[in-house]
Amino acid sequence: MPDTLAPADSLAATLDARLTARTALVGVVGLGYVGLPLAVEFARGGFRTTGIDLDARKVQAVNAGTSYIQDVPGDDVARFHGEGRLAATTDFAAVAGLDTINICVPTPLRKTKDPDLSFVVSAVEQIAEYLRPGQLVILESTTYPGTTDEVVRPILEKRGLVAGRDFFLAFSPERVDPGNERWTTRNVPKVVGGHTATCTQLAAKLYGASVETVVPVSSPRVAEMVKLLENTFRAINIGLVNELALMCDRLGISVWEVIDAAATKPFGFMPFYPGPGLGGHCIPIDPFYLSWKVKEVGFEARFIELAGHVNGAMPHHAAQKVADALNTHAKAVRGSSVLVLGVAYKHDIDDYRESPAVDVMAQLQQRGARLSYHDPYVPVIDASHWPGNGDLRSVALSPESLAAADCVAILTDHRVFDYDAILTHARLIVDCRNAIRTPAPHVFKLGAPTASA
Repeated sequence: MPDTLAPADSLAATLDARLTARTALVGVVGLGYVGLPLAVEFARGGFRTTGIDLDARKVQAVNAGTSYIQDVPGDDVARFHGEGRLAATTDFAAVAGLDTINICVPTPLRKTKDPDLSFVVSAVEQIAEYLRPGQLVILESTTYPGTTDEVVRPILEKRGLVAGRDFFLAFSPERVDPGNERWTTRNVPKVVGGHTATCTQLAAKLYGASVETVVPVSSPRVAEMVKLLENTFRAINIGLVNELALMCDRLGISVWEVIDAAATKPFGFMPFYPGPGLGGHCIPIDPFYLSWKVKEVGFEARFIELAGHVNGAMPHHAAQKVADALNTHAKAVRGSSVLVLGVAYKHDIDDYRESPAVDVMAQLQQRGARLSYHDPYVPVIDASHWPGNGDLRSVALSPESLAAADCVAILTDHRVFDYDAILTHARLIVDCRNAIRTPAPHVFKLGAPTASA
């Protein structure tokens, strides 16, 4: 893509010049796991960046120079805020003074598995109140193909401004992988699809100042579909390997050994690993955005629905594994003490949104287990995020707490756990992540026979 615009109107040329000179004022709506890292990278790229979020605690943290996101160093927030390149506010009136606005708000599913775009619609309606000619608006929230054209654009155009002529509109899917130290906001390629070619070019210019690689595509719909393909690919393959784990469990074969051996093939195979279910705000949710959308055109997404069914049943299988293990010690689930290790949805992070560990814990509690958990990254599970009675707090992990539990269930394999100590002191272990590689008669694994068998 050329560095200068093809023949374009004065609004595009003006914005292009401001982006080139790093004098454009940049805004990010939503300062969560996607928005704050993006805002920090824009500031690092030389832009004066304003974050907008209705959560006053996040705004206060940014303006105090502190970070509440594990992957964002507090030193970076402090430095950029001190240099006047990063600030935050709860007031959407700040939009009026910005040149670009990136929307990074949640897109959850309703209980009926229909898309919930209420956060997107609310943010766009607020932006529309202050939209002026020459601004660039980019949606990053994961959603179904057509959202930018069918939902966002009509709201922004309701006061008479026209996308591609008076203001510029694009979609660029977030590709955040919390806890990944190798691939960050800066070095993960950024896909961009604009409402017009000029919109794409301006969005690419903005990102090009802060990320290493920009990948332009022909439209917002293509960019929206790219994100859904990425996460649907993962969800379906995880569903496949989860079903394989259940097969291996019945056949007396270790699925972990099978996968490790298959992964030695240098072509045509990519390893995925089973677990107690899917977690996070992407993989368990995004495929259903696509499944819901294609129903409008009379298409049934059978792979997606089947993978969702398999993955959704894994917390039940994990809870049953705990019950089976306790049964070998002549104990019922009801009344037994179960110590859960790890409640974040993946290892080495503090995010337990949509975590399968919480689902497993809920099922164990329903069966009458006396539950406790330890997670160094999650000190408290809020009462609103699990069906138990009140908040649940992480307990200390010690030889005594391990030995006192009737069963220790490893649901998230944080690297900081001392698995040798767990193996030594726990009386009974259910390992849903293959965290303990040493065979032992008191270790039961998801998708594998016990050592004694």
